[in-house]
Amino acid sequence: MRAWIIRFASLYVFDVVVLLVIGALVPGVRVGLAALWAGAVLAAATIWLKPLIHRWFRSMAARSAAQRSWLAEKLVQYVVVLGVAAIIWVLLVLFTGVNVRGFVFGWFVPPIFLLIAWAIYDLVDDRIEARAAELYDRATAGRRATTGPDVRGSVPPVPPASGGFAPPAPGSAGFTPPPAPRSAASGSAASARRNEGLTDEQRRMLDDL
Repeated sequence: MRAWIIRFASLYVFDVVVLLVIGALVPGVRVGLAALWAGAVLAAATIWLKPLIHRWFRSMAARSAAQRSWLAEKLVQYVVVLGVAAIIWVLLVLFTGVNVRGFVFGWFVPPIFLLIAWAIYDLVDDRIEARAAELYDRATAGRRATTGPDVRGSVPPVPPASGGFAPPAPGSAGFTPPPAPRSAASGSAASARRNEGLTDEQRRMLDDL
């Protein structure tokens, strides 16, 4: 699946450029913004339909190959390739917004441009698809990084104590420090203050307690 996506995307970009060049150089062809949709149709036809048509034409030409000379066989092969490009161009015009005017500049010259473009793409397809694969891997890696688990450091929450109540943490709102333990000296001092102002009988009763 990844290989088909990379091949289609790289061929789509190349075909859009080719269609824009054809629209700019051939006076009988007007492409414009239709190159965006026509590029997708041309890429799909080049990948899946072109091999089928070429195989069909070659099987028909092979029936009489033994009766032809070497030069005639080469001429038939060129005609087959040009016929495949012509069929692809006709389908492109019928199913997209590409407009053509005239037979020579509208229907004969553009298939020749397609043949030249296919020959150029066969020379540079490895580099184009390698660059497209690099961009595809970078995009999928970035998407996995954004949708994956959060790997940033975080403090795990404190589980609640038994009964479903978690005591507040020190320094947070609602935290009350425990009272400090009372020392023996402070207790004796408080007892001495309580003995002040008592009579002898009250002190004896207090000592008996």
